[in-house]
Amino acid sequence: MIESRGMCAIGENPLRIALVHIGPWWARYTLGCVKARIILATIFTSVLLTACGGEGSNVDCGLDQCTVTFDRGVDASASVLGVEAKLVGAEGDKVTIEVAGEQLTLTVGQPATEANGLNVSVESVTDSQVKIKIAR
Repeated sequence: MIESRGMCAIGENPLRIALVHIGPWWARYTLGCVKARIILATIFTSVLLTACGGEGSNVDCGLDQCTVTFDRGVDASASVLGVEAKLVGAEGDKVTIEVAGEQLTLTVGQPATEANGLNVSVESVTDSQVKIKIAR
């Protein structure tokens, strides 16, 4: 059964009702249902893609991958794509990191290595930073 609530025709699915009624009044009434749903979907997607940098790290994420820059010489970690990434150590161009509880030793330029369903690679190593890429 379809019923009308405001400008939207909504089925009896409570999730759909809740989604339409979330947000400011202008999103529900002046923009119309389709535009309001697009706006809400964009907001929810951006929340899901958010990565949390931790101490001694900087995180930059795209749709399905994140680049994490760790500061060397500190206890550096970050929450990325739903997992914890931690810099264990770096010596020369070899880097030891822990991703989702799995410890990996990688070399700069080495093809990505799989860790718990994520592909991990080292992009660069300097005296002050280590940059890794984590992708789905």
